[in-house]
Amino acid sequence: MLRNALARRVLPGTCQVTCLGTSQVRCLGTCQVRCLGTSQVRCLGTSQVRCLGTSPVRCSHKTVLYDFHVAKEGKMVEFAGYSMPVQYGKVGIAPSHNEVRTHCGLFDVSHMLQTKVHGKDRIKYIEKLIVGDIEGLDENTGTLSLFTNEQGGIIDDLICSKTDQGYLYVVSNAGCRDKDLAHMSDHLSSFKAAGGDVELEVINDHALVAVQGPRTAEILQPISEGNLDDLFFMNTRELHVAGIPCRVTRCGYTGEDGVEISVPNSKAVELCETLVGLGVRLAGLGARDSLRLEAGLCLYGNDIDDSTTPIEGGLAWTIGKRRRETADFLGAEVILKQLKEKPKRRRIGLTCSGPPPRTHCPVLDSKGNKIGEVTSGCPAPSLGINIAMAYVPTAFAKAGTQVGVEVRKKTILATVTKMPFVRCNYYNMKQG
Repeated sequence: MLRNALARRVLPGTCQVTCLGTSQVRCLGTCQVRCLGTSQVRCLGTSQVRCLGTSPVRCSHKTVLYDFHVAKEGKMVEFAGYSMPVQYGKVGIAPSHNEVRTHCGLFDVSHMLQTKVHGKDRIKYIEKLIVGDIEGLDENTGTLSLFTNEQGGIIDDLICSKTDQGYLYVVSNAGCRDKDLAHMSDHLSSFKAAGGDVELEVINDHALVAVQGPRTAEILQPISEGNLDDLFFMNTRELHVAGIPCRVTRCGYTGEDGVEISVPNSKAVELCETLVGLGVRLAGLGARDSLRLEAGLCLYGNDIDDSTTPIEGGLAWTIGKRRRETADFLGAEVILKQLKEKPKRRRIGLTCSGPPPRTHCPVLDSKGNKIGEVTSGCPAPSLGINIAMAYVPTAFAKAGTQVGVEVRKKTILATVTKMPFVRCNYYNMKQG
C-alpha cells in the first residue's frame, strides 16, 4: 500500500530510505534511493520514491569544478557516483551537441580515474591486465585498450599512454574506479611477490577536462607552449596551457578532434574560465552521450561489461598483433577462440525513425521473436534520425538487415547500420 512517509536518508551517495511517517517522499516501505543532484530522487529497487520539491539530498562525490558548474547554471545530475552537469542553462542538448560538431565544447571529465604505473617492469605488468600492445607504442603515444577477466569479459575500457617520463599514464572510467583499483592492486601484489618492479600511483591532485571540436587547436594554440600541429591523435605531452603545467592528450569521446587536459586541481577553474573567455562553450553529459553514440563509441555498463568479450563488442582491433601471438593476457583463450571462430552475438548499430529506442528495448526478428536488446539509443542531432546500439545473433549483424525494435509496446522498423554513424574527424598524422 502506497503511503506518505518521512524518509531517513543516510548520506552521502546511494543510501537506504526507510518509511517512518509523513513527508513529501512516497514509497512502498524500505527502498534504495540514488541522488540525481540537489532536487531529484530515483528509486533503485521496486519501490516508488519521488521528490516533490527541492531536497538537500546530495551525491557522494563532486569534482573540483562543481561550484564552477553551478555558477554557470549547470543542471547537476548523478553520474557514476558524481554530481555532474547534464546541460547548462537554457541551452538544449541538441544545440550543445551541434556546437561541438561545428565549433568547440568544454567537458568536465574529472570523475575519470587517472593513474600512473611506475617501475622497470611496468609494461610487463600492465600487459598482463590489458589486451593492447604497450611495448610497441612509441614514447608519448597511447592506445584505447581493455581490462579483461579470466572469462574474456571486459572489466573496463581505458586509455594507456607510454610517456617519456618513466611511467605509463592510464585513464579509466569513474564508474569502475573501485573495481579497477582492486583489480590492479591484486595483480600488483602478486606481480611484486614474484620479483616484479612496479608501483601504482593514483592521481588525486589533478582534474581532467576535455576540449572537443574542429576549432580546438585554433583556440588552444595561442595559449599553449609548443606547436600543437605535431600533437597527433593519441599523442600525449606535458606542456603549459594558459601558463599552467598540464598533460595534454589528443583524444576524446566525441568523434571530433580534441584534447583531454590533466590540470592541477588548484588551477582547474582558472583554466576553464580562460577557455570559456576564448569562446569555448560548456557542454554536459547529455551532449557527450549523443556525440559518443554518433561516433559509435561504447559506454561501459551499457554497451560493454564484464559479460561482454572484445570480439562480441566489435573491439577486436584493440588486441595488438603481438598480443595475439603471445596470448598472455587475462581471458586470452576465450577471446582468441572467438576471434578465430566468430562469436555467437555481436554489437551492431541501428537506425530508425519514430520514437527513439532506449536501453533494454527488445530487438525482434521478422516473426516478432526477441533476438536481442538495445544497449544505447537516442535521436542523432547530426543526422535527424534515431540511432542505437544493440546485441543480436551474428546471423542478424550484417549491415542492411531489417529488424524490429519494441518501443513503448509498439514495433518500429530498424536497419542494421555500420558504425560510426557519422564520420570521425580525429587529427591523424597524415593530416599534419
